[in-house]
Amino acid sequence: MYLPGNWEVIYGKKEMQKLLGGLYAPKVCANMYHDLGEGKKGEHIFPPYYVWNINGVKVGFLGYTDHLVPIRQSPNYSKGILYTKPDENIAHFVDVLRNQEMCHYVIVIAHMGLSQQIYLANQEVAEGVDYILGGDTHERVRNPIICKYAKVVEPGAFGSFCGRLELDVKSGKIVKDSYYLDEISSDRYKEDKDIKTLISNIEDPFLDDINSIVGYSTIPLYRYFVIENPIDTMVLDALRWRMPEIDIVLSNGFRFCPPKTSPDDSGNIPITNGYIFDMLPVDSYIRVGKITGLQLRNWLERELNNVFAKDASKRFGGWVTKFNGMKVKFFAFGEEGKRIESIFIGDLPLNDEMIYSIAACERDGDPDNMICRIKNVMEARNLEYTLHENMKGYLKANSPVTPIPKRSAIALDAPETLLTQVHGVDYHFY
Repeated sequence: MYLPGNWEVIYGKKEMQKLLGGLYAPKVCANMYHDLGEGKKGEHIFPPYYVWNINGVKVGFLGYTDHLVPIRQSPNYSKGILYTKPDENIAHFVDVLRNQEMCHYVIVIAHMGLSQQIYLANQEVAEGVDYILGGDTHERVRNPIICKYAKVVEPGAFGSFCGRLELDVKSGKIVKDSYYLDEISSDRYKEDKDIKTLISNIEDPFLDDINSIVGYSTIPLYRYFVIENPIDTMVLDALRWRMPEIDIVLSNGFRFCPPKTSPDDSGNIPITNGYIFDMLPVDSYIRVGKITGLQLRNWLERELNNVFAKDASKRFGGWVTKFNGMKVKFFAFGEEGKRIESIFIGDLPLNDEMIYSIAACERDGDPDNMICRIKNVMEARNLEYTLHENMKGYLKANSPVTPIPKRSAIALDAPETLLTQVHGVDYHFY
């Protein structure tokens, strides 16, 4: 069963259809439509559901992807696609699966992020759903999160785990369900020769470039922590190296990227061209501009709410935006719009009326005067080099690097090692 997520659209709607169309398993998505313009929905791009009939038991699969993809990702990626909230039609399709298709069990395949999936499982519109098998935030849910109408799980990231849902059938009825999070160990599961050959045939022409070492780190690189982490510290250090005159440099609240922990013969951890693509999949140009202190304060409050909103439906699924040149103390679980206790730019408190320079990456499709979701940026312009070019130049000049987080962002009510934005339910990431 396949469901398009937030990255399947990166090459546009037609390529997404071609990519998923070439797969053999069924595709499902009930909230992606062809955009007819002016907010008018066309047909579903993929079938909204699929029914699996095995030994007289019918299991219905209903698909939902994140309706916020055009905001989370570059807007141009989603041209021609209209997304709707799951709340708008999930009750209808659950009714179809239960009372028309006569399914014994209903599973939602979701790529909305754990917070959004928990929110949906607690809404009355999800009545009749048994399980939400989710993705996007890469959380390791070892025990199902029991919500009002459905159970919610996610199976981790980077192929490290596989979720397994077992259904016990008796006399044509499902009498029990059991969920397990299986760790995928290379010692236990040997590589498949056919798959290895398939991947090798695709990668071989590019391996020299992928494996070319462009620099080294003295410490492990990872993005597990919500507030600060070594990978984004390295991204920020590279921007600061290039632009020491800029007041504040920003790195988006990315979650993805497998960890890199193993040193080579040099004693340091090699950073390859391929790993730069893991860290920064889109090689965007760097964009600079100017904003007022008040713009900066209001934007930061919005960004913190995107991560820690009490209402789970308002959480974007990304981590805290990272920054260099600014120190912020805040209450992660404080009141919306009032989380920030203090902001310092350099050694001075933020002045709402003062003008500050900022730098971050361009997002394809954003207005020319927008940077990192900050609107109405003054004197915004793209520089002549990209994030990848900047990172390679920085590593060439400074390797080995030691990107220890600088505690630029300090949560006064959460640990700096916070691993999840989910709260208020019986769940802990470990």
